[in-house]
Amino acid sequence: MTGTALDPDQAAVRLAVYRGFADQGSPPSVAELAAQAGLTETAVRSALQDLHDAHAIVLTPARDAVRMAHPFSAAPMGFVVRAEGPGPAGYAGDRMWWGGCAWDSFGIGAALGEPVEIRTRCPGCGRDLTVPAGSAQPPGPDLAVRVPGPARRWWDDVVGTCARIRLFCDRSHAEAWAARAAPPPGGQVVPAVTVWRLAQPWYGNRLDPDWSPRPIAAAQRVLEQVGLTGDFWRLG
Repeated sequence: MTGTALDPDQAAVRLAVYRGFADQGSPPSVAELAAQAGLTETAVRSALQDLHDAHAIVLTPARDAVRMAHPFSAAPMGFVVRAEGPGPAGYAGDRMWWGGCAWDSFGIGAALGEPVEIRTRCPGCGRDLTVPAGSAQPPGPDLAVRVPGPARRWWDDVVGTCARIRLFCDRSHAEAWAARAAPPPGGQVVPAVTVWRLAQPWYGNRLDPDWSPRPIAAAQRVLEQVGLTGDFWRLG
């Protein structure tokens, strides 16, 4: 989250990545991005690396493909998000996505601007969870989310961080799981509805053509507006 303004090539590639995820559930290849953005493959690879460095997307370790474009994931991470109906343009057939984490899964509904159904499993008890959610539909009041470590460390290993932001049946299941699973210390458990509220402004404009990464101060204000304050939630 550097707050860096995107140049036209970066903006075109980023938008094509997000549209690919939204429409197909997966990112376009470098060749497909080049065709869609009207760029050479060399220019696309350069733009992808710039976007990765700006925390606008996440590349694979080999830097040859998109691994994540929050809130979307190119590989399974414990959350399946399904559209509840046809898309705004009348898209036919099932539409499903992999959510990177609990926060991202709420964010998919926010980014698409439509209701979704989130499917995951409570790590605490193994129960399958099916959670309807959308911009106007918060999750149930008992559900809880555990965030594994402080905000300033999220991007040290962003894929690993996302993999550990899990949804639980309730706070007691999250706390009991943390006590016996020996995850990295310092995590916090928050109501899922708080994370849902955070996802709406955080991800609601990701499909906008003029999106660019928020400056840290602006991102911090979004966290504060939903009550996530204190040193754990400090981004920098």
